[in-house]
Amino acid sequence: MAVPEPDARLAQEKEEESEEESEVLEESPCGRWQKRREQVNQGNMPGIQSTFLAMDTEEGVEVVWNELLFTDKKAFKAHEEKIKTMFEQLVLVDHPNIVKLHKYWLDVKDSKARVIFITEYVSSGSLKQFLKKTKKNHKAMNARAWKRWCTQILSALSFLHSCEPPIIHGNLTSDTIFIQHNGLIKIGSEKADGTAVDIFSFGMCALEMAVLEIQTNGDTRVSEEAIARARHSLDDPNMREFILSCLTLNPDKRPTAHNLLFHRVLFEVHSLKLLAAHCFINHQYLMPENVVEEKIKELDLNMVMAEIRREGRPGAQWRYSEVSFLELDKFLEDVRNGIYPLMNFAVSRPHALPRALSQPQEDPQKAKTPTPEPFDVETRKVVQMQCNMELNEDKSQWHLTLLLILEDKLHRQLSYDLLPTDNSKDLATELVHYGFIHEVSPCCPQIWSPWSSSSPSQAGLEFLFPPDSAPGAVPRGAAPCGTC
Repeated sequence: MAVPEPDARLAQEKEEESEEESEVLEESPCGRWQKRREQVNQGNMPGIQSTFLAMDTEEGVEVVWNELLFTDKKAFKAHEEKIKTMFEQLVLVDHPNIVKLHKYWLDVKDSKARVIFITEYVSSGSLKQFLKKTKKNHKAMNARAWKRWCTQILSALSFLHSCEPPIIHGNLTSDTIFIQHNGLIKIGSEKADGTAVDIFSFGMCALEMAVLEIQTNGDTRVSEEAIARARHSLDDPNMREFILSCLTLNPDKRPTAHNLLFHRVLFEVHSLKLLAAHCFINHQYLMPENVVEEKIKELDLNMVMAEIRREGRPGAQWRYSEVSFLELDKFLEDVRNGIYPLMNFAVSRPHALPRALSQPQEDPQKAKTPTPEPFDVETRKVVQMQCNMELNEDKSQWHLTLLLILEDKLHRQLSYDLLPTDNSKDLATELVHYGFIHEVSPCCPQIWSPWSSSSPSQAGLEFLFPPDSAPGAVPRGAAPCGTC
């Protein structure tokens, strides 16, 4: 028998290893999350025994399966309500610079208990790893990159601290800050403590980012002398003063994350381009996803976009042909991802968490259900709806297709054969009843009908029917509006 060549054997071994790592070890009770054998190192949250790569079968993306193990069931029962409250609060947190916690559930056995929670997978590594690579290449930290990172971290902290009640990170280090390939910063691993501890931890991270590494001389703990040496090595006095204010020993005298965003070392007046981009992103559901491409088709590229007029000499003109639309698309994507936040204009008043729980806690005893069960409540609002109506093959019945986009960007497609007795109110009520749409979702805000006396979700479907909707009324057909 022929012996495989070394390269072929190596490729075969890698393929077998890959298949072994992708083996499904466990599923969530609902079947959406699948735990794989491959372990990942994403953060160092105290108490987490293991973190595995997992698959989100609904979205088709990789996530992290985290397990918090309690060997003493009595100790777990004593803290069960506190654990539930903390995770239910964290599931609500939705910010581009915070690692998203998608779901959690409890797995209680005879003598042991586990808290399992699913988090976003950040594949590009920690800030500490990035700083080590930068130092290895004998590169100094770019001041603009340092400011951008500090702004993103403070934006996340300001968001957490201004929630009611405040959410404290409590474990902020360069190991629990992640940096993606596009420069987006995300922080992870949250637990409870006081807000001032986050500011001190941020100051340490800001110092480490500025000098790339704080020399510890082999000690596990960073000494005050090492911090002082690192701080004095900074050339920029504003940067030194900024970091020193965070590292003040008296917690009461440390600034808030919100105030730090206004510090002169970070604060700058945002460009009109950035303000316009944020306005566009906040209202993007009113426009097609490829809006830049569509707008280009309508433009005469020789037209003058802007002009500087000068007395006694020719002015300077800027034409559309000189604009890089690829760069504009990239800029919009960066703004959408959270790389350029506007948090230094945010108010300091406390705000409620962004929305109610999108889904209840997973119940391990609940059988796996591939479709929503009746009486489930959908708390995510519909931000965009596309509707199509067409007759079936024998022209005897209308077929309705709805494409819904929820506020967390989840897409949901529904189809239904309309009956002669159907009307918008009954259809909307049924969609709410079965958990497909939120009761107050403005399914298509631009086409609410003045004759609608029902909830917004019902009003959003009014465009399908004439004003005098009655049994046997004929639907209007496809929705003629810019959004749909």
